[in-house]
Amino acid sequence: MTRLCVFCGAKDGRNPRHREAAEALGRALARRGIGLVYGGSSTGLMGALADATLKAGGHVIGIMPEGLVGEQAHTGLSELIITPDMASRKARMGVLADAFLALPGGFGTLDELFEMLTWSQLGFQAKPVGLLNSDGFWDGLLVFLARARADGLIGEASMALLHCDDAVEGILDRLLPRG
Repeated sequence: MTRLCVFCGAKDGRNPRHREAAEALGRALARRGIGLVYGGSSTGLMGALADATLKAGGHVIGIMPEGLVGEQAHTGLSELIITPDMASRKARMGVLADAFLALPGGFGTLDELFEMLTWSQLGFQAKPVGLLNSDGFWDGLLVFLARARADGLIGEASMALLHCDDAVEGILDRLLPRG
């Protein structure tokens, strides 16, 4: 089974378009037969993504460090994997997924996104990494990355590792093209 690992917020935030994008992504994954790997939370954009995927008949694997299980763990997943810590969580996500995608989120989302990009840059993995630019959420990050590239701090080949699209179907076609 082809699997997409999605990083996103455990909060909803204030922009309802981000939740709509998470739900649309979940439905698209199920429709395409792509399994979801994500952080395992029942809350925020994470919960919306998982619920939409499951409701549409998709397969969802949550991966959560034991310190966060408590009230946040989604109990209705196809599978919930508990890891000892965040590093183990990211390593397990890296093994199970065929590609990585970031939706809107905070520090954790950025940490996971940049770790996967760094792994690609260093040759530790060759899996695609992308951004779903829901309602322009990632525009500021893209400006920053363009500046870092212009200043010679990120090379062209490294910039090419990050795919971006503002549409669910568009980013899925870039990351996991239909066979």
